[in-house]
Amino acid sequence: MENGTSTAPKKWSFKGNEALTKASATSIRTVLMNIMGKIDPRDPRPTIPLGHGDPSAFPCFRTTPVAEDAIADAVRSAKFNGYALQQVGIPPARRAIADYLSKDLPYKLSSEDVYVTLGCGQAIEVILTVLARPNANILLPRPGFFLYEIRAAYCQLEVRHFDLLPEKGWEVDLDAVEALADENTAAIVIINPGNPCGNVFTHQHLKKVAETARKLGILVISDEVYDHLTFGSNPFVPMGVFGSIAPVITVGSISKRWIVPGWRLGWLVTNDPNGILKEYGIVDCIKGCVDISADPPTFIQVCTSRIFS
Repeated sequence: MENGTSTAPKKWSFKGNEALTKASATSIRTVLMNIMGKIDPRDPRPTIPLGHGDPSAFPCFRTTPVAEDAIADAVRSAKFNGYALQQVGIPPARRAIADYLSKDLPYKLSSEDVYVTLGCGQAIEVILTVLARPNANILLPRPGFFLYEIRAAYCQLEVRHFDLLPEKGWEVDLDAVEALADENTAAIVIINPGNPCGNVFTHQHLKKVAETARKLGILVISDEVYDHLTFGSNPFVPMGVFGSIAPVITVGSISKRWIVPGWRLGWLVTNDPNGILKEYGIVDCIKGCVDISADPPTFIQVCTSRIFS
């Protein structure tokens, strides 16, 4: 202000990101907060939350003492209060995750196949960002996990839905997948064990998914955050078993199996014995995206091996 005259511009040049506002308006947290905000606080009836997917909120669910002790020891040691210099994850954490996942695979993962993320959510954000080239589309299951929809919208990645078939145990409608895909389709997402239906895909069906992906020339993103938490008679089979048929990106975390979603330790893993993802630039893009993103706390990463034990 000079001589009592305002120097403010007639019009400010900045504005909020409308794509972000639109995407976040339909997030799970936003929807749940809107619903909770409509509950009368004077109503004496207890509220039973069915939407936040956090078992640790209930006293009957608690992680193992081994995991808790590992975290406590790491913090008290004062050795892991600094940055993790490797943005893709510290080597011991990457090795531990590779060893853990390799137990269910016909080949052994390398630590170089593993990228440590802030929970499974960040792993989803990374791979969708990597695939979001102009005009690209992605095939998502219906019903499915809504974070894929939100992040794809924010990345301007077109979403095309295929149905899961309830009469066939919520299997993927592979005929619909073939009809939906075109030359701009980058990937198909499967969630196994299923969210929200709790279904577990059979070995035979997963192989058909891989064969369909190979036929269409697309990769498979397999969300396995509920790995080994199964209902019914079908055992859990990781999609990475079929990585030699079509390249597979696996996303997961310790959140569900170890009941610690607040610890925010997840992973993105390339299951690609044939090196297709590297040949087509996906590996370099994943490294680049992770490199400019936040990483999980160092003291959490260093505990990975003990947590898995």
